[in-house]
Amino acid sequence: MLDGLIPTSYDEWYHCITVECGLSLTSSFIKERILAMQNTDDFRTQQFVEIYGSEYHQQVLNWFQQAQEKR
Repeated sequence: MLDGLIPTSYDEWYHCITVECGLSLTSSFIKERILAMQNTDDFRTQQFVEIYGSEYHQQVLNWFQQAQEKR
């Protein structure tokens, strides 16, 4: 499904999270990730931005918010 290692669409991201990683996108998990990704003081968020860039960080945050809306 993924052409590269990093998802470039919501569907690829969803597949990566739920199938490849085997995680359940529960309401509580989604809320937790949104809060962490919005916290610029969070070390893991800072690492994510450093590795993938702020544009991709925002995209992944948008995908979590999209997943939340679909619940």
